Amino acid sequence: MELRRFGQTTLDVPVVGMGTWNTFDVSGSSAEAGTRAVLDAALAAGARVFDTSPMYGRAERVLARGLEGRRHDALVATKVWTSSTADGRRQIEQAIDWYGGRIDLYQVHNLLNWRSHLDTLEAEQASGRVGEIGATHYSASAFDELAVVMRSGRIAFVQVPYNPQQREVEQRILPLAADLGLGVILMRPFAEGALVRQTPSADALAPLAPFGVTTWAQALLKWGLSDRRAHVAIPATSRPERMRANAAAGAPPWFERSERDYVAKLAAR
Repeated sequence: MELRRFGQTTLDVPVVGMGTWNTFDVSGSSAEAGTRAVLDAALAAGARVFDTSPMYGRAERVLARGLEGRRHDALVATKVWTSSTADGRRQIEQAIDWYGGRIDLYQVHNLLNWRSHLDTLEAEQASGRVGEIGATHYSASAFDELAVVMRSGRIAFVQVPYNPQQREVEQRILPLAADLGLGVILMRPFAEGALVRQTPSADALAPLAPFGVTTWAQALLKWGLSDRRAHVAIPATSRPERMRANAAAGAPPWFERSERDYVAKLAAR
């Protein structure tokens, strides 16, 4: 698996990061203390990539506060999300200020006004305040447009959904990313929680033990990351112990086709 670079930083294993949708959209000292506990567990387990967005309510700012004093330990991937070019500039300026003067990966969220936002992000990249630039979308209906952005030569990363129930990216996006040498971040590894509401038995997971898998969430994360075209998965959680377990799934050995097929069959039950 070829690891990707965020500017001057190479991603080392584990390649499980953390998303902040829902879980970091909190207010109050007690709730924010809970998010810091998750961050503590993530960083201690070796997770380095933290993904957020202004679309996620308070999450972008809460993550920034949680990283105060240890910003250098994290690779921050945030997004611009607005149809307004001027509002986009304000979002970008604010986030750069929150995160100590630099964003490691800045993405255009759901391709909204992507041409204009890429102009802004390229200027920020030239100034050194943005490391890499990317684009995201959650819907297969937008993958034609995403492919156009990928071929433009203006981005280094894409973020797309990938799990045993959502495999549309295998048809076009993953092959194109490999051809172009783009990094791939996997969102929705648990299908927004649908895949972890009912978990296979311990006996069903036993064949995956040689790969370090002890939980169903680890099996799903390793399923996605075992595709050699993928680089980072970003599951969200509000529980430190789950963050520690998730991070462990980012270490080899990786599944071969037989194990991936087995996990897909378990997910279909």
